[in-house]
Amino acid sequence: MRGAALFRPFVDETLARVGDRRPTIVLLLVLEADDDSSVERFRGLLTDAGAPPQGICVRAILEGETFGADAIDAVDAIVVGGGLTPAYLDAVEPIAVEIRERVASGIPYLGFSAGAAIAPERALVGGYLRDGVMVSPEDAAEELGELAVRPGLGIVGVTVDVHAAQWGTLSRLVAAVDAGLIDAGAAIDEHTALTGDDVRGAGHVWDVARSAGSIQVSLRKG
Repeated sequence: MRGAALFRPFVDETLARVGDRRPTIVLLLVLEADDDSSVERFRGLLTDAGAPPQGICVRAILEGETFGADAIDAVDAIVVGGGLTPAYLDAVEPIAVEIRERVASGIPYLGFSAGAAIAPERALVGGYLRDGVMVSPEDAAEELGELAVRPGLGIVGVTVDVHAAQWGTLSRLVAAVDAGLIDAGAAIDEHTALTGDDVRGAGHVWDVARSAGSIQVSLRKG
């Protein structure tokens, strides 16, 4: 299950909430200066999943900028895209409380990659070293050295890492739990979605937790 089929439940939930009127789905993107493709790529994923093109409101800023208070005004659903995870967390910091309140009120939230990583209360935003020792590939470090955990949006109970099997980030999550930076986490493969306890898609969700003095990893498949 990829693309449209993977994200259709999010779109269907949004459409069901608004009834006969056209929804407003805000797409929050934090782009590199030379990024000329992400807007259409993420927009295309949503329209392929059934979102009305006229209902998608793109709010795109550059790395280092932040979203204004009007970014999520009068929206029916929130989508946060992918890119440099620390930059996304910095960008949403001014509206984090508003996002949390909107989601708590029932507004659907969809996070791609960085958008998923910043959703938890405790967000593992990157890094590849634990006390100077490599625990995951440097290419997936999000431009950070030591493992970094920061306060996230607080709309997901468990810490999330992404691109698990594809980027080798499962070991980063294991190291973060072992170091006591977080209590537990879920590493999600690409082309896979986790909604509550429901796993959908082509990959797996790798659950990591401490138990009886050891770190246990269990596997869930859609």
